[in-house]
Amino acid sequence: MMKPKQRALVVCPGRGTYNKTELGYLQRYHRQQQSWLSQADNYRAKQQQVTLTELDSAAEYSLKQHSAGDNASSLIYACAYCDFLTIDQDQFEIVAVTGNSMGWYISLAVAAAMESISALTLINTMGNLMHQSLIGGQVIYPLVDANWQPIEGRRAHLLEMMAAINQQTDCELTISIELGGMLVFGGNELALKQLTEALPLEQGRFPMRLFNHAAFHTPLQQVISLQAKQLLTQDLFQQPHLPLVDGRGKLWSPYSTDLALLWNYTLGCQVTETYDFTKAIQVGVKEFAPDKVIILGPGTTLGGAVAQSLIAINWLGWQAKEDFIERQKTDPFIISMGLEEQRSLIAPQ
Repeated sequence: MMKPKQRALVVCPGRGTYNKTELGYLQRYHRQQQSWLSQADNYRAKQQQVTLTELDSAAEYSLKQHSAGDNASSLIYACAYCDFLTIDQDQFEIVAVTGNSMGWYISLAVAAAMESISALTLINTMGNLMHQSLIGGQVIYPLVDANWQPIEGRRAHLLEMMAAINQQTDCELTISIELGGMLVFGGNELALKQLTEALPLEQGRFPMRLFNHAAFHTPLQQVISLQAKQLLTQDLFQQPHLPLVDGRGKLWSPYSTDLALLWNYTLGCQVTETYDFTKAIQVGVKEFAPDKVIILGPGTTLGGAVAQSLIAINWLGWQAKEDFIERQKTDPFIISMGLEEQRSLIAPQ
C-alpha cells in the first residue's frame, strides 16, 4: 500500500545563494536536465552572455563574475528550477510556492505562472537592468539573538535610526526585506555609510554589506520598474497551476489570477516596496498547513530565516532555535535541497 503524499510548501531562493561552495551545482546534481539547460544556454548565448554551463563549470569561483547581477540571477534560477524538477512527485504534493526577493520570479516558473524560458527572460532582464545601474545597496542586521529570540527594543531602535538618517540631506534609506530574524536595509551610498557607522558590531559580522546587491525593493528602483514594464509584456504570464504567496503575503490562486495585476505587481511594487518574506512564510504555513517546507537550492542560508519566521508565530510549538534544531534531528520540517544529506529525502534515489 502506497504511503499518502506529504504536503509541501516550496520556497525559492533569492540573490546571494550561489557562492564558492555552490560552484558546479548544476554539474553535480542536474546532468539529467541537460535538455532544459541547453535551452537556457542558447538563450544566454543569443544575448551575448556567458552561458550558465560555462559559469557553473568554471575552474574557480569568481566573486566579480559569479555574483554580478547579469550572471547570478540566471544561475540561481537554473539551480533552483532544476531542483524543483527533481522533487519526487510520488512522495510530495506541492500545495503552494513562495520565495525570497528574486525568488518571487523563480516562484512564477515553479507555479507555471510563466513558461520556464519566459521566466528566464524575466530574471535575466531584471538582472541586467540591476547590474547596469546598480542603484544603491543593501545592509543586513539582526533583530534576534543567538537563540533566535527578539532583542527587546531592537526593531524600534533601528526604525528610529532609519528615520534620523532620512532627515539628513541626500540620504535615502528604507527596509528592503523582512527576512525572519533579520532586517535588510536598502538605500543610497550616503545613507548606508551613515547606517553602518552608527550600528554596533553584532555577532562578529553585522552590519553586513551585501556585495553586488542594489537597493532592491525600495523607491530607488522606480526607474528599473519603469524600464522593466517597457521591456516585459503581460503576455509572458499565464494562469498559475499552483497557489503563489507573494512578498506581501497575498495569495494568487490557480486558474483565477488576474494576469494584468500579476504583471503589475511583479514589475511594480515588488520592485519598489518592502519585500516581506517573513509574512510570506507565515501565510504559507497558515493557509496550506504543509507537512514539510522544501527550500530549493542553491545555498543553505535561507533555512534560518524560514525557521525564525515560524518561531515568531509559535508554529509547531517552536519558541526558540533549540526547538527547531531538536525537531530537525529526528523529523525535519524544513528540508533544504542545498544540503546534501537533506536533498536525498526529496529527490528519487
